[in-house]
Amino acid sequence: MASTITLAIPLFGVLALLFTFFRSSWVTKQDQGTERMAGIAKNISEGAMAFLKAEYRVLAVFVIAVAILLGISGNTEGSSPLIALSFIVGAVCSALAGFIGMRVATKANVRTTNAARTSLGKALEVAFAGGSVMGLGVVGLGVLGLGTLFLIYNGMGWDTGKVITVITGFSFGASSIALFARVGGGIYTKAADVGADLVGKVEAGIPEDHPLNPATIADNVGDNVGDVAGMGADLFESYVGSIIGTM
Repeated sequence: MASTITLAIPLFGVLALLFTFFRSSWVTKQDQGTERMAGIAKNISEGAMAFLKAEYRVLAVFVIAVAILLGISGNTEGSSPLIALSFIVGAVCSALAGFIGMRVATKANVRTTNAARTSLGKALEVAFAGGSVMGLGVVGLGVLGLGTLFLIYNGMGWDTGKVITVITGFSFGASSIALFARVGGGIYTKAADVGADLVGKVEAGIPEDHPLNPATIADNVGDNVGDVAGMGADLFESYVGSIIGTM
């Protein structure tokens, strides 16, 4: 029978996610600044979301294929086909961590810039609020996912060793998304960065990240994709991996 503390663990994950929702809402309510600033921010946001949708569409096929193989191979005495469920849940939570972080980052960028026009302290507040969404989103999804799966598997009458073996699939799923998000996003980031520099600085003589260089949009999209979405999935994988390792 699960203890009261064990039952409360998923609730703490829900509380963390609720906090991220309120912080994200607060960031969204801040002023975007001029119409030109809002237009540039919209282009960056749309580009980042387009990349993420394309990436997750491919990853969905990979996750389903690996989950089927895990379900078949997990039909043994010390494991269970439910390891496939753990894998899928881990992959979904990892993808959500990256999505949530990048979504609020694209909103916080322009609002931080606008806040910096009047107050450095206000800019720091907006930027910190945007970052806290990613941080607590990673923790909330990890605690909620692991806690819920542990309660389900522990309630099936399995011994502790089998529960931990099956729940390890959660870490596998998180690691899979983190690998592709980090590497894929990193490749896009560097390609956009180098391409923008070659076209701007080398060929046209335009300073780096100059607004007259259209490739600057792609460069900023890459920063959000690689340094926010990829980092979010990477941190999520490290967080849940350390928890499962200590179990």
